[in-house]
Amino acid sequence: NSVSPLITVKPVKGLIDEKFQIVVEHLNPGQTFTLHSLIHSEDDDFWEAFGHYVSDAKGTVKVSEDQCLGGSYAGFEPMGLLWSMKTVPGSRTGLRLRKKDVCTPVIVRISVYKGHISDGFKEESCLGCAVTERWYMAPGVHRVELRHSGVQGTLFLPPGPGPFPGILDMWGGGGGLVEYRAALLASHGYVSLAVEYLPRGDSTESSPDVLPGKSYFEAAFTLLKDHPQVASDQVALLGLSLGTSIALALAVYSTVVHPKCMVCISGSHVMSANVSIPNFFAEIYKKKHKILTDENNHMIWRNIILPIPTDPNEKLEVGKIKCPLLFIVGGDDQTWATAESAEDIEKMMEQAGNRNLLTVLSYPGAGHLIEPPYSPHIRNSKFLLSQTKTKVIMLWGGETKLHSYAQEDSWQKILKFLEHHLNHSSNIVDY
Repeated sequence: NSVSPLITVKPVKGLIDEKFQIVVEHLNPGQTFTLHSLIHSEDDDFWEAFGHYVSDAKGTVKVSEDQCLGGSYAGFEPMGLLWSMKTVPGSRTGLRLRKKDVCTPVIVRISVYKGHISDGFKEESCLGCAVTERWYMAPGVHRVELRHSGVQGTLFLPPGPGPFPGILDMWGGGGGLVEYRAALLASHGYVSLAVEYLPRGDSTESSPDVLPGKSYFEAAFTLLKDHPQVASDQVALLGLSLGTSIALALAVYSTVVHPKCMVCISGSHVMSANVSIPNFFAEIYKKKHKILTDENNHMIWRNIILPIPTDPNEKLEVGKIKCPLLFIVGGDDQTWATAESAEDIEKMMEQAGNRNLLTVLSYPGAGHLIEPPYSPHIRNSKFLLSQTKTKVIMLWGGETKLHSYAQEDSWQKILKFLEHHLNHSSNIVDY
């Protein structure tokens, strides 16, 4: 066969949570070949995945329908070339692939190589390649930096006049301003405010003397609720890790924050009632003897809050929650005791008579970092403790295939939950 293989990826431009279709044609019948994906990250690292395939009698393979025989993934996996990505051999260790500039796409290069190969892709010449752009921000979404009423964050506005439902998006103890999830939610029709409440661990700026408390989050919620493009009675809270504890605390104790619903990922209700972040870190420091390390010296924090306290003063009074709550846990979360927390929350809400508001999604084999779909599974990575500026490697947990399933399934269920409770029809904007 003198004709070069033709590789097509559709869509050429799409949202990060959209499935793509990869078709390879003009191969010889029964030809063995390797599909390879490559991302050059903003941190100047390379991430790759690869799958071994055999073409059919027509010299064609459709990745969405045909079996991968091995590689960084195997089986019928339309998106395996994304979720099974790892850094290329020889890379720096402890990395995490995260989009910083959401105004530019993630560019994925898909290449075809002869035979079944598993390494040395850089040295091999490819038979053909295609490029696809994966976006967090759909066309027409506006990004607005927010520095108002003491609140720091980024607001993402869907195209059109609205009013739209709103989502206050709170990340975890790693600090900094993380925008990509809020950008993606705006692409689904929500005005989303990614709020910064801790300095990034590696920030050169001196940490603020006073870390934000309840009033900071109340100001952020109010800014979002009062925005002219937001339906003021249709605002949700979304928290991951420490952001979950803050979301729960606001829903229980704030007289200002009245969410229509809440999504909590990989977090816990084990926190004192005063929403004091310094106290939260001080409590962790007090219990640092409970931190374990694995054989690679990666930190396991989940025991810090175990056993789940019986003293009600050490837990948020989730029995007072008045809105629907979607609580998502990974069964192999090594960072925080989220499964045990979910059980206790269920018990507390049962006793208080508001159990009907709780939906728990539990994913066996998923770790702590449950991200939007098709993000590479990060089992461990460098983590800068924002309070002490100490660099450690955290064991987040998870098995790649199960974790990837959890990311895809939970995201679909998050969108459905938000649609249902915020009276919203989520339409992806087409490119």
